[in-house]
Amino acid sequence: MNAHLLGAYRPGTSPVHRAPLWLKAAAVVALSVAVLANRTLPGLAAAAALLCLAYAAARLLRELWQPLKLMWPVLALLAAFQAWTNGPAAAVLVCGSIVACVAAARLLTLTTPAQDLLDGLVALVRPLRFLGADPERFGLTLALMMRSIPYLLGSARDVRQSAMARGLERNPRALTVPVVIKAVAYAQQTGDALAARGIGEPADTA
Repeated sequence: MNAHLLGAYRPGTSPVHRAPLWLKAAAVVALSVAVLANRTLPGLAAAAALLCLAYAAARLLRELWQPLKLMWPVLALLAAFQAWTNGPAAAVLVCGSIVACVAAARLLTLTTPAQDLLDGLVALVRPLRFLGADPERFGLTLALMMRSIPYLLGSARDVRQSAMARGLERNPRALTVPVVIKAVAYAQQTGDALAARGIGEPADTA
């Protein structure tokens, strides 16, 4: 399974897994807004404590640290810039706020089946149908995106490992060209599959 920032669903029977989608989504939004609106060290510490409790309740405490493993290069650069321009406290607040928001969203995806997430997002868009929105097409787009991201990340990882085995890990062409070719082929295959099912074709208005 390819690891990516928001993770993939982990089956379970914990209270967090059984909680309704609307409640978990509301909690993620509330925590994110609180962290971003109240940028203080005590506030960030409180958010971290809540996240630890939530991950522990979901029996996924090990997953709490995964965003740091994936984001550390960006966080290191951002922390260095913030520490240089605004001081160490600002670096902790900015980077900590980002990690807290990502960790909250990650817990939602880890404890909610992908189909339930898609159904919830489609239901959220459905009231906008009178403005011309197409909830089903929106859901299809999200489903394709959720399938494509792990595939592309896995392709990049495989190409990088292959390049390292051949001593070409510093060759930009060896790292990028195969990924682009695989991405184009994947997009073509996906488009052909959708076309074969008549999905995505413009409606006949005649």
